[in-house]
Amino acid sequence: MLAMLVLGIETSCDETGLAVYDSRAGLLSDILYSQVDLHADYGGVVPELASRDHIRKISPLTREVLAQANKTLDDLDGIAYTAGPGLMGALLVGATFGRSMAWALGTKAIGVHHMEAHLLAPLLNQNQVPPLPFLALLVSGGHTQLVKVDRIGSYQLLGESLDDAAGEAFDKAAKMMGLGYPGGPMIAKAALNGDPNRFRFPRPMTDRPGLDFSFSGLKTHTLNTVAKHTPLSSQDIADIATAFEQAVVDTLFIKCRRAVKASGIKHLVIAGGVSANQRLRARLEQDLDAQVYYAPNALCTDNGAMIAYAGALRLAAGETSSLAIQTRPRWPMIELAPIPAGDSPSG
Repeated sequence: MLAMLVLGIETSCDETGLAVYDSRAGLLSDILYSQVDLHADYGGVVPELASRDHIRKISPLTREVLAQANKTLDDLDGIAYTAGPGLMGALLVGATFGRSMAWALGTKAIGVHHMEAHLLAPLLNQNQVPPLPFLALLVSGGHTQLVKVDRIGSYQLLGESLDDAAGEAFDKAAKMMGLGYPGGPMIAKAALNGDPNRFRFPRPMTDRPGLDFSFSGLKTHTLNTVAKHTPLSSQDIADIATAFEQAVVDTLFIKCRRAVKASGIKHLVIAGGVSANQRLRARLEQDLDAQVYYAPNALCTDNGAMIAYAGALRLAAGETSSLAIQTRPRWPMIELAPIPAGDSPSG
């Protein structure tokens, strides 16, 4: 990869992430401001509130992340910002700020695909770069996908959720039990004290062929179980959380095992917020006939570091974004252009 210093800006949902990445020295600084407390009372993200908070925080965080890296705006070789998918208003804040600043500085700008950045986050650690091709399980609040990665930017969608994503299902199940937001960490914490044998929840779509997912039925089963045992005791909550988490983990594992067997590929990257789940990591590491790669917990959820890294790869490959500010709330990853092998971390 060409030597580049890139500022990464992430504002796709409810977290404002800024990072400075040096293609020679690695990640120099990384700051994340979370809006969890702002949205907690609503049990999910309120788009208008998210956009306004991004506006409030993006300028001071940019100054702070550059100061931590001991760099100035004039040192930057490029600015990368999340262009999609995500909440339109939130995306526009980061894209407008990043693209306008790049124009003012006379430097390069690149709009980054949020899910590609998640996929690449584990590769920030150059000691654990999987050989090509590899498989990727992308599990976040908005996406659950199994992807074959022939090279960076060349993706084949093997399966995806037909309804709720795994992270979204975690959020909704947690709300049913009054555990708060975000749901994934709340359910994982409650499940530590649960009885794994009390409830048996369904493993959706594992009794039929294919690699697609569905979590709406599991969500309904959880709702019915909660209603049946209301008012919930603390032990009820722990036991239901355990059953729900086990069901999601088993479902994801079964689909990954199928993908490995069908493709013959023995390397799997897991990325996105749900990839931080310790039960999921343990199950894949212990029982999957493949080498598993994942990012540090701090880089599993939305962050500026993954945007800076993905942007650096594409800028080094000669890509730039036009002056027009373009964001896409829906953006299939298979529409991306492949990165030449010499500019790929696995190239």
